[in-house]
Amino acid sequence: MDRRTFIKSAGAATVLAPVLVQELLAATEMSLVAVAEGTDYPAITRRAINAVGGMKRYVKAGDLVVVKPNMGWDRSPEFAANSHPLVVRAVVEECLAAGARKVKVFDHTCNDPRRCYVNSGIEKALKGLKGVECKQIEPERFRMTALKGQFLKEWELYDEALAANVFINLPVAKHHGLSRLTLGLKNIMGVMGGNRGFTHRNLAVALADVNSHLRSHLTIIDATRILTAHGPQGGNLADVKVLNKVIASADIVAADAYATTLFGLKPADIAVTVAAHKRGLGQMNLDRIKVVKA
Repeated sequence: MDRRTFIKSAGAATVLAPVLVQELLAATEMSLVAVAEGTDYPAITRRAINAVGGMKRYVKAGDLVVVKPNMGWDRSPEFAANSHPLVVRAVVEECLAAGARKVKVFDHTCNDPRRCYVNSGIEKALKGLKGVECKQIEPERFRMTALKGQFLKEWELYDEALAANVFINLPVAKHHGLSRLTLGLKNIMGVMGGNRGFTHRNLAVALADVNSHLRSHLTIIDATRILTAHGPQGGNLADVKVLNKVIASADIVAADAYATTLFGLKPADIAVTVAAHKRGLGQMNLDRIKVVKA
């Protein structure tokens, strides 16, 4: 049934159950995921962003923007443990071109933060860009935040992420020993403080709780090279597969769902994808996702 036919048939029900009809109408919409491929990483990043409306759709003049890559590991770019620095720079440049007054880039690292920022190549890639701040996490800036979630009722979140007008999620696609994969939904852990190990008791639901509170306006997944085993830290080039792809979507669940297929898995194989979909955070069913080649 197409949208027009559905609206006609739902006319009477709209009066009786407007909320139900709104939910059904929303269910008929396709989530858009753009995939760009090539060896020019800045170029394919821009193509993917343009295919989902362009950065000006998400960033307005004067906005404070947070770009949250994965740079939590003391690894150089070829090991696919962190987001590629050229992809990160291209995203930041697009934010500035769209009129952002400031772009902040940070991550709550797992390894030594100074080494992570340097060896990931991201800190160097952003040097010289005006209006850009690539600064290590300041522990005193975490603040307890009411989540009212199913597992996490409250948690310490980074105030600079909470204060941003626009939050752009920029993970690398890789294997994870606990959650099988780490993509956009799991990348949110980089704004969490406290004892993050506690979340492992119910990781999928905990991540859905945090993503419900801090929504990603745009998710850009770096799949220029993916880590296929021994994640999230990696360290063996034999585990790295070069795909030369960048994925973009306003729907974080749809972005993760598509990226899951790059590993020969299904969205239903990833517990956090399922939990987020059930929470209404996005679309995980591949037949309800429109994938466009950018």
